[in-house]
Amino acid sequence: MQITPLNPEDPLSLGDFELLGRIGQGGMGQVFLGESPGGEPAAVKVIKPSVVDSESRQRFAQEIEVLKTIWGPRIAAFLGADAEAEQPWLATEYVDGPDLARHVRTHGPLPSALTAALGAILAEALSAVHTQGLLHRDLKPANVLLGPNGPKIIDFGLAAFTESTISLTAPHQVVGTPICMAPEQAAGVKPLTAAVDVYALGALLLFAVTGHYPHEAATPYMVFHLVTDPGTAPDLSGAPDELLPLLTGMLAKSAENRPSLTDVVQQCRSVIEAQGMKIAQARRRLTAHTAEQRHKATPDGNAPTLSWPAPASDTPGTEIIPADAPAPAPTLVEPPGAPAHDSPGTVPPASREHADDPRREQPSPGRPSTLARRPKEGVPTLRHSAQARKTAERLRAAYAAKAPF
Repeated sequence: MQITPLNPEDPLSLGDFELLGRIGQGGMGQVFLGESPGGEPAAVKVIKPSVVDSESRQRFAQEIEVLKTIWGPRIAAFLGADAEAEQPWLATEYVDGPDLARHVRTHGPLPSALTAALGAILAEALSAVHTQGLLHRDLKPANVLLGPNGPKIIDFGLAAFTESTISLTAPHQVVGTPICMAPEQAAGVKPLTAAVDVYALGALLLFAVTGHYPHEAATPYMVFHLVTDPGTAPDLSGAPDELLPLLTGMLAKSAENRPSLTDVVQQCRSVIEAQGMKIAQARRRLTAHTAEQRHKATPDGNAPTLSWPAPASDTPGTEIIPADAPAPAPTLVEPPGAPAHDSPGTVPPASREHADDPRREQPSPGRPSTLARRPKEGVPTLRHSAQARKTAERLRAAYAAKAPF
């Protein structure tokens, strides 16, 4: 998906970042392509004024603190933030590539060896996150970007410190994405362990190699029921034989029966080596494969692609209350930025025509004047680097090609 031009009501800058275009949007906010004073591209996430309240600020502040805490080559780097601004914002490294969900739906599943390479990369990255005392809690295909230097994990909005006694969820409320959620997480069990990320990674790898999730149904409630039902096994149809033992273990209903992330890395290596490759070679092939598929989709190689966070729109929060629950049932609330294309049975996202409709969202009367606005005629504009001008030229060309006049 191409980056789209800024709307008239969009700010021109947030903090020190100049905004160049729109990357994606959701029910909770908007993501812009930004540029630092030194020319560093960034994905700038902003909460909509209409949903800014004490709880959303607290969640946003937690996400910022988490990103300040974690690091690693497979984590989109933290660049800056201001949770106390009138319109809270967060800037992270811009990853020029599609998310895994979009890639699979556009180009089809990955070969088994490349899926194993992806598994090893992400398991090692998650292991580093766990070492820092954190859980991701919302790993899914839409939160893995396939960049030119390999995959990177994004969106730690639901990440939690494993020893934290502070909860931002109400009693019997579960936050996450049902299709990749571990049974104990869906059931509201606390405290959660590293096994929830192992399960989510298993669901992600199953999708990568087959194009479907462990449990799919017509509604989120039905997915929730299948995930938490101990008698319903995950659907592993279409998975290559060499990956079945790994996926079966990672998607075990009981957390105690799942392998550790270290074991996941070793099993992925075994799958790769059985096909006559070394892990480093498989990693390079994975990056080359996704780059080649992307180049085929954009022959000129110049079209900007969707970046963090991947979804172009959100689905509304979903309440799921099991009818047979003996105690107050957990309420499942999908997180801000949850992609519609990653939630089978949910309302599909609005069309791009609607997303670009100027009537879609009008600036609030109380919107702060401290935000930089699109300048009026005759008013000098902000600085523009060569990269910014080049990006603007591409955006204008893409916009003109779609114009009906």
